[in-house]
Amino acid sequence: MDSVQFQNDVGLLLEVLPEKVKKYLNYAYMEDVIEIVLDMGRLPEVRHAGGKIDCLGSEPINSADLEFITSHVAEFTSDNRSGIPGTLHRISAIRNRQGKIIGLTCRVGRVVTGTIACIKDFVTQGKSILFLGRPGVGKTTKLREISRLLADDLGKRVIIVDTSNEIAGDGDCPHPAIGKARRMQVRQPEYQKDIMIEAVENHTPEVIIVDEIGTEAEAQASRTIAERGVMLIATAHGNTLENLIKNPALSDLVGGVQSVTLGDDEAKRRGSQKTVLEREKQPTFEIVIEIIDRNTLAVYKDTAEAVDYILRGWPIRPEIRKIDQSVSEDVTIPVPVSVTEERKEPEDVHKFSFSRQNYVNEVKGLKKIYLYAVSRTVVEKVIERLDMNVEITRNIEDADVVIAHKNFAKGGAKILSVANDYRIQVFYVKTNSMAQIQKVMKDALQVEETPTGLQGYHDRTDIALDEVKDAIDRITIGGEKFVELKPQGPKIRKLQHELIEQHSLYSESVGDGDQRHLRVVAEKALLK
Repeated sequence: MDSVQFQNDVGLLLEVLPEKVKKYLNYAYMEDVIEIVLDMGRLPEVRHAGGKIDCLGSEPINSADLEFITSHVAEFTSDNRSGIPGTLHRISAIRNRQGKIIGLTCRVGRVVTGTIACIKDFVTQGKSILFLGRPGVGKTTKLREISRLLADDLGKRVIIVDTSNEIAGDGDCPHPAIGKARRMQVRQPEYQKDIMIEAVENHTPEVIIVDEIGTEAEAQASRTIAERGVMLIATAHGNTLENLIKNPALSDLVGGVQSVTLGDDEAKRRGSQKTVLEREKQPTFEIVIEIIDRNTLAVYKDTAEAVDYILRGWPIRPEIRKIDQSVSEDVTIPVPVSVTEERKEPEDVHKFSFSRQNYVNEVKGLKKIYLYAVSRTVVEKVIERLDMNVEITRNIEDADVVIAHKNFAKGGAKILSVANDYRIQVFYVKTNSMAQIQKVMKDALQVEETPTGLQGYHDRTDIALDEVKDAIDRITIGGEKFVELKPQGPKIRKLQHELIEQHSLYSESVGDGDQRHLRVVAEKALLK
């Protein structure tokens, strides 16, 4: 924010303060002020960004001072918050048991730029992002800057669901800090979930931004929005991803948690109890960012993978980004077109099919499937378990395969007709059971069984980590100098590296291509 805008906003705040407080404040003094605290019977306090607290004057606050302020601001909502029109300042009230205001916290709102430069590459990918962090670390500031980036720089249709007017300020006209983004105000906090859905249904956004998702109903509304193909940027209560997983009301944001009973052999192989916790479904948010402090962010680039690792007790390290860290400007990927945009019908079916196949080849064999009356949750589990390079699409014309429920085939005559027009093969399931869907998907996508059977990513990871533990024993107990492990992909090798490091041993990747694997050594001097 430029100095003129800042002075104008601060001036509006000073106008609503009583003279006994205002006479001690000026623009230079207010540069680093976070809050002004006014409690009845106590001296006014000013809290600075560095933690310093100043007491102003020698006259305590009385009821007349508080009434002066409340008479100059908008009526307080049910969450005891108000504001000053045209600014980002927030005024929160403390009431006694009879409902009378006996204290006010005046938070100084200001626009801070440059706080998302280090994560701009994630913001421009079009994936839904969830921010976590304790109060006061800048979550709302980042939402405000992301709104402006997506609306102004990328030209996206952005709608802010602004509960308590935290993001775009008080008054009917939103603060210029959000750029061209539109703002929908929420009359009472309990209506936030309804406004979120209304925004999608009535205003065709490509991006929705929400501050403080705090209830199960809001978490469900978030999933509904994400499933409609709209990018969602939000904050939630909780300091870390692990805290969020353990929160029963909000865990659905990152896939939810369910209790699973393992067979004796599987529990023995994993070295775990028979009853374990596993992720229930695909996360609503594909990326989770923990705000550790105002300058440090921890990024989980794949929420599903991160949650699985945490539930299984595997080591995981988020990518650390610093606010002052420079990120290459050429890694911007446009936000995908919303599914609400009109699609043009192809002039020639064969030409369209050819271009679609070229697209599939370009993304290295990625297959797209369209589901009709088939459980999406079960299909996602099958895709994950079998480690398939498959994506579920909401547009049948983009699909390579259609999987439909046989009992509902008559009701889907139009869908099946479109599939026939586009020469898309249709496969039917008899039930929505895991076994039935897995069998049909193997046939539809021509997945062949290996001699050891189909093993998902988690199964391979378990085996790979067991191999590491054996290698550690051979070195630490058996006295061997080094052990060669079996070839693995980069994700599993990274996990193996971390486990080896935890046991104070050393490792390096050797070999090329499919033969790339780890060598575990007892001493650093043995590394090549």
